[in-house]
Amino acid sequence: MPDQGVLERLRGQLVVSCQANPDSPLRDSFIISRLALAAVKGGAGGLRIQGFDDVQAVRAVTDLPIIGLTKTDRADTDIYITPTSAEAVRLAELGAQVVAVDATLRPRPEPLGDIIGAVHAAGALVMADISTLAEAHAAVQMGADIVSTTMSGYTPYSPQSGYPDWALMTALHADGLPFAAEGRLNTPADAARALTLGAQCVVVGSAITRPDVVTRWFTQALQG
Repeated sequence: MPDQGVLERLRGQLVVSCQANPDSPLRDSFIISRLALAAVKGGAGGLRIQGFDDVQAVRAVTDLPIIGLTKTDRADTDIYITPTSAEAVRLAELGAQVVAVDATLRPRPEPLGDIIGAVHAAGALVMADISTLAEAHAAVQMGADIVSTTMSGYTPYSPQSGYPDWALMTALHADGLPFAAEGRLNTPADAARALTLGAQCVVVGSAITRPDVVTRWFTQALQG
């Protein structure tokens, strides 16, 4: 059975997403594990890690809760984050206590309920990455343990903004849905505000672990 205590360990915590794009100089599982250890040293309460090799490498160096996911480009669907139960189960087997899955209401290669069931059978919890309140309700009804605002702005029918989706966080809290705040949380003030809006935990990636992205923020600002 999944360990529900993992979510309690994450309550009120910063979860650092340690990921690197394929073309990044940081794209190496050993480097990802070092980024994870740096996050641990800074006080992170959990880690969000992409890919089998990276999950395995990070699991070997820390016992912090890992939210695992895959990113898979498929010709038959826009579903990108952990689109199949086979990928989800493998993440659990490699040590991810929570598996993140795309829970948007778009055509998918495998029913979301089947993936959730497979993850639970493998002993892990499910974080449903959603872009709207309706998707959050649907995911929870199918058995997701927690939802995350990750996909807001990445579906054509969700708000397109350069800022965190504060309205979605407010609505999730009002409806009593457990959620993680993720997406465009680029400052400590953003992270703190997300907690005040009811987030169980806050996931931050680019602003901490992607220096190429942060450098681009500065260079673009200087270019006007």
